[in-house]
Amino acid sequence: MRVLIVEDDDILRDGLGVGLRLAGFSPDAVETCADAAAALKAGDFQVMVLDLMLPDGSGLDLLRRLRADGVSMPVLVLTARDRLEERVAGLDAGADDYLGKPFELEELAARLRALLRRNHGRAESVLQWNGLLLDPARMRGTRGTEEITFSNREFTILHALMERPGAVMAKAALEERLYGWQEDVESNTVEVHVHKLRSKLGPDFITTVRGAGYRLADEKVTT
Repeated sequence: MRVLIVEDDDILRDGLGVGLRLAGFSPDAVETCADAAAALKAGDFQVMVLDLMLPDGSGLDLLRRLRADGVSMPVLVLTARDRLEERVAGLDAGADDYLGKPFELEELAARLRALLRRNHGRAESVLQWNGLLLDPARMRGTRGTEEITFSNREFTILHALMERPGAVMAKAALEERLYGWQEDVESNTVEVHVHKLRSKLGPDFITTVRGAGYRLADEKVTT
């Protein structure tokens, strides 16, 4: 759940990064339209939090350019300019949601999860596969009566796989979920956390596809 934060206020930008990481997201934060455009070219983001008043231009102009270029990534506009006409202008420019300042971080995280669900064509908030229920809001899983907890990185990998349970995800794609676009990638991080997930979920829950990546094991048929 990689999120790009575009916010020029240093304190708010840092606070959003810390808070969203604790909520299970993998955030990157920039402060200008130019840096946002560079980050979007370099990284694979699932959602963006966009301030409107930026040092080098309007967030709405950036949003219009993205939509004109065919970028369909969900965008939540975050701004102190919360009058009706400004909300309408933001939504008409291509925003998917609008949240005025001040706000509660819990609401922002919930809105981002809702945007991601809709973008993946899901209505339900909990992901399910082979008896495991994964709750993104709590970053926990349940299987029967057992509750399973995950580290942030374990959760990030598992969530990515459970979003597309039949698909193979390359190691590089999972690394993009774990690291920011300017962070150095540790060579064996994915393998280490997949091993930890298998120890919690069973050795056959995640399958290694040699030379391609990882996917969830085939769904078991119950009779």
